[in-house]
Amino acid sequence: MVYTVTMNPSLDYIVTVDDFKLGLTNRTSDELMLPGGKGINVSIVLSNLGIPNSAIYFSAGFVGDEITRRVKESGIRAEEIRISEGCSRINLKLKSIDGTEINGMGPSISDGNIREFYEKLDKIKEGDTLVLAGSIPSTMPETIYSDIMERLDGRGIKIVVDATKDLLLNVLKYKPFLIKPNNHELGEIFGVELKTRESVVPYAKKLLEMGAENVIVSMAGEGAVFVASNGEVYMREAPKGKLVNGVGAGDSMVAGFVAGYIEKGDLLHAFKMGLSSGSASAFSEFLATKEEVMKVYATVE
Repeated sequence: MVYTVTMNPSLDYIVTVDDFKLGLTNRTSDELMLPGGKGINVSIVLSNLGIPNSAIYFSAGFVGDEITRRVKESGIRAEEIRISEGCSRINLKLKSIDGTEINGMGPSISDGNIREFYEKLDKIKEGDTLVLAGSIPSTMPETIYSDIMERLDGRGIKIVVDATKDLLLNVLKYKPFLIKPNNHELGEIFGVELKTRESVVPYAKKLLEMGAENVIVSMAGEGAVFVASNGEVYMREAPKGKLVNGVGAGDSMVAGFVAGYIEKGDLLHAFKMGLSSGSASAFSEFLATKEEVMKVYATVE
């Protein structure tokens, strides 16, 4: 079984406003509402690819109810930790204005909520996969992902981490199965600017030396770099297609990699599935379907 964790899920309200004018009343010409949060995005694409999975997340208020309804509607097992006060966040995304977003704060998470969360994690078994993805609420410690990995260390669980800065660096000593920074996040860690696939390689290898088993570095239109646990390096340019919606492309890459590895146990196939899934979502209005992913996969050499 695959489990995903989303500490601060959202209901994403994605709108298009033609000829937006600041300070005046504007009306939408197109709108869409989707459950959001990186872990939930991973779960949706896994479900689309036929991989059974459970989404573990915190929820509160009427927004939390709607997130759960939509998660279940996507064929995912919802394992919500219900927060009695506050409300899950709504993120407003202005699609027509250079990706402008206004993201909500989300509810405060209590010690009791954390205990319930750990009780769910303790049920994960040897051979399962756990995906830790995205940011955390300000009320949670920066060590939360490494605390999770310490708790589960030695239990034969493959853990995938898609996070930034200290959230990512703190987990490396526990040897995550896969991490997926993008080139900007990787450059920020080491204080450099990384624009080409070749320039990414030495820094991805450093993350292996620091403890990661496998590293994918996503690079949007430049494609991706994969450094495997055996030291082999794979670089692929981005598949050809029209960018429609970049939201969730990185999460789709994580989901595709996990699905590919579960399918064949082969790292190169997993990387190609990851690259194909990320690109297919970028070429689609919604997160990619299996048909869309496999269409892109056929073009990846």
